[in-house]
Amino acid sequence: MASFSFIHTADIHLDSPLRGLEGMEGPAVERIRTATRKAFENLIDEAIERKVAFIVIAGDLYDGDWRDYQTGLFFVRQMGRLASEGIQAFILYGNHDAESQITKKLTLPDNVRVFPAKRPETFRLENINAALHGRGYSSRDITENLAASYPEPVHGAFNIGVLHTGMGGMDGHANYAPCVLGELLAKGYDYWALGHVHQGRVINENPHVVFPGNLQGRHIRETGPKGAYLVTVEDNVITGFSLIHTDVVRWEVVNVDAAGCEHIEEAAERVGAALEDAISSRTGGCMLACRVELTGSTKIHDGLLLSGNHILAEARALALGFGDEAAWIERVVVSTKPARAEQTDTGEFFGDLYDILGEATENDELQKLLKTDLSEIVSRIKTDLKLAADRENYIDDAVLCAALQSDYPALIGYTQEYLKALLKTTED
Repeated sequence: MASFSFIHTADIHLDSPLRGLEGMEGPAVERIRTATRKAFENLIDEAIERKVAFIVIAGDLYDGDWRDYQTGLFFVRQMGRLASEGIQAFILYGNHDAESQITKKLTLPDNVRVFPAKRPETFRLENINAALHGRGYSSRDITENLAASYPEPVHGAFNIGVLHTGMGGMDGHANYAPCVLGELLAKGYDYWALGHVHQGRVINENPHVVFPGNLQGRHIRETGPKGAYLVTVEDNVITGFSLIHTDVVRWEVVNVDAAGCEHIEEAAERVGAALEDAISSRTGGCMLACRVELTGSTKIHDGLLLSGNHILAEARALALGFGDEAAWIERVVVSTKPARAEQTDTGEFFGDLYDILGEATENDELQKLLKTDLSEIVSRIKTDLKLAADRENYIDDAVLCAALQSDYPALIGYTQEYLKALLKTTED
């Protein structure tokens, strides 16, 4: 009987545009910009080194339509590397790279097979006695249960089902190609190579039902190690199953306890210490890309709220102190609390304004008035951000989220907190 290995990957989002890097430069920023390509190159390196029979890409190879042909040429070049080693590649397109989404195309090498979108197709590999079944997306929003139409397993072969699915809307992802675990198990396949959910997880073993997660984290909601699964098969039984790390940038949240800090400089020192710990614990040579979150009760709560740009610049300076490509700071979030409740003499006008904002969070009439004034600003924010249609790319900042969701009570609450800090600092 045949013995072989293969790699299962998905959600590569090649050349995915990374927001928030406009106008920024330096080795760390450049590494983030090219991270999806380098991670894919690492995957191909692993496939060649481990002499796998084939790789499976279960959807969202591309993030959307190519800006130019360079994205396609890069992919063809990597497939050519596999071809020279006799390694095949099987691609299924998902919601981001559905037929309706991609307008530019290039001829792919002969070692690449693409699952069609009109109906499921089975690709047989007679030399290793394997069969792969799959169906791609014709359009972005697939609400049909594609798995229901997949064929019966090929008798005596190792059967792999390839599917891009939300599987019930896991992790907040859109529930494209909906299905349930029981349906997949009932097919009788030996392995289900899934895609779409970016946080890797093994849903079932024997048979394996697997989301590998994305190949490279692209923002703060995609934290932790990223990669693809290496699967070894002997006599139609899985004998090896392990995660291969391919990421070059690893996203993490670095928590900094600012409790008891008397000065901004003291908080900065704690940020530096936390960054050093996070950098020293990284693995695989990955650069740390992180969000710093300040917590705890402190006398400098108000000062931290009002020093956002300075704190961010200071954190980035501290990161550079560890080397050009040791770490990059995406954002500093101030989640501290005042050390003690203090009465603030805000003056007659500002005091009235502060009180009005406080009442507005519970007063429907006041909210309607403020909504009229804020709606134009909120609308402009939504337009400027040009958010992707799917939820996986939503902005993670609390204030922007409130604006995008038209959560006016939350916006008013944030404004009141900032105003309080501003008035208190001005008084001091």
